[in-house]
Amino acid sequence: MSAIPVEAEKKVTQPSDVVLDRAEALDLLYQMILIRRFEEKCAELYSAQKIRGFLHLYIGEEAVAVGIMKMLRPEDAVVATYREHGQALARGVPIGPVMAEMYGKQEGCSRGRGGSMHIFHKETRFYGGNAIVGGGLPLAVGFGLADQMRFDPHVTACFFGDGAVAEGEFHESMNLAVLWNLPVLFICENNLYGMGTALEYAESETDLAAKAASYRMEAESVDGMDILAVLKAAKRGVEWIRNGNGPYFIEACTYRFRAHSMFDAELYREKTEVETWKAQDPIERFSEMLREEGMMNDADLAAIEERVAREVAESVEFAEAGTWEPIEDLTRFVYSEPDPNRRV
Repeated sequence: MSAIPVEAEKKVTQPSDVVLDRAEALDLLYQMILIRRFEEKCAELYSAQKIRGFLHLYIGEEAVAVGIMKMLRPEDAVVATYREHGQALARGVPIGPVMAEMYGKQEGCSRGRGGSMHIFHKETRFYGGNAIVGGGLPLAVGFGLADQMRFDPHVTACFFGDGAVAEGEFHESMNLAVLWNLPVLFICENNLYGMGTALEYAESETDLAAKAASYRMEAESVDGMDILAVLKAAKRGVEWIRNGNGPYFIEACTYRFRAHSMFDAELYREKTEVETWKAQDPIERFSEMLREEGMMNDADLAAIEERVAREVAESVEFAEAGTWEPIEDLTRFVYSEPDPNRRV
């Protein structure tokens, strides 16, 4: 099986309805590079046994998280999968606590109890990190219903992979979201593989946007390797939802450059396929566009790389200096503690 990537244009032009100034454009590039370098460092730390358990890298898919988050507001909610480090950083979860969480230290954003697959951060309304495939979908429906019942003008962005489309939660969530006209933005990161199974072997209909549309949901497919295409789709989707039109579905066609997880022998796809997709690296594509438009030069890129290297190094220092949770706290949070002020 050979996956054919979306054709890359020689020159990517800025969508007419998404206007970026130089500072905004460089910030988007910074965010993508931050995710890439953070993930590369995580892979290195995993090999050194500093990070344990499962580790699913986001390398190659950075444009999806950064493009979607750009169109969200602080009061909006985000629900993600177990490949969520990129979404967390793009959402604004501090890099130090994210790295500490990877280490399992109690200074982590989930007190070290979640690790790589269960990143949570109340302050940025980042609700997972959900390790169950498709598990975040009904949660997003719940957030959307709560906002609707409270008359809160918020959007819930729900990220999930193509593998989740085969789950019952997907169909139940699509159905209820439309029936109840919920303010949920569904983002399917279609990287063509559910673990080691190619999409065409798992789905009789590989047009995933068509599946959402079958529930009468507004849906579209975009090139997830092009951050400008993602920005444009995210803008359409968020505006659709905020105008009271109900849910919106985006299928972002993307690709993970690394294996499914650090335990994956990656015997199910050809190296030539991976190299073909790497030629569409979202960071390289956006960098080229910025150069052509005169919005970036070598000094700008060097400054971004220097800043990112410093921040990643500081996050490692923060995690290394972190503390392990005391053994006597192992049963803490297993059961909720009673509220002495609650009236029964």
